[in-house]
Amino acid sequence: MSHAHTNLRRVPVQQRSADRLARILDAGAELLDETGYEQLSTRAVADRAGVPIGSVYRFFPNKRALVDALAERNLEVYAGRIVARLEAIPEREWREAIDAVLDEYLAMKRSVAGFSLVDFGPPVPASGPIDVEANRRVAERLTELLSGHLGRGREEAVSAERLLRTVVVCVQAADALLQLAFRADPVGDPDLIAETRILLRAYLAGVLG
Repeated sequence: MSHAHTNLRRVPVQQRSADRLARILDAGAELLDETGYEQLSTRAVADRAGVPIGSVYRFFPNKRALVDALAERNLEVYAGRIVARLEAIPEREWREAIDAVLDEYLAMKRSVAGFSLVDFGPPVPASGPIDVEANRRVAERLTELLSGHLGRGREEAVSAERLLRTVVVCVQAADALLQLAFRADPVGDPDLIAETRILLRAYLAGVLG
């Protein structure tokens, strides 16, 4: 099932259009790091991407839609990186799987353009609420990817509904703690990150046994 491009005015069909879309998203991500969301403009994105402003509007009606598409792309990249990591982790080894999920998020937070402001949802003020809808999307995707490692597929397995609820709790808790960790330190406060890992493992041990 495809999870990409749900916010586009027009889904690219030809490779040339797909490449142009990628340049636009890359430019938006770079400018988010340089100027922040409030100062981001579609004109600046077009100039940075080297495309006419009409090319930006062909895909996006406004900068919010562009940022939403960037968040979707981030989730696709994140999912791909997790899949690659899980291939080397035996099923039922849920601790290693959770470490991979956390480690890949931290790696993207530190290295992917725009990710510090827009990971899987639009930016919110530092004092604003957590984006519950975005976290739900992340949890649903992670549940798909992690079901084998988190106890599905045997008689005593965690039910699909319980598993999703468990992952939702993990994502919500980790999001709040990691926001705090990266607010305290640009590369993530190591003590808060360590506590996040402990919390996730302890909670999942209580659910999965």
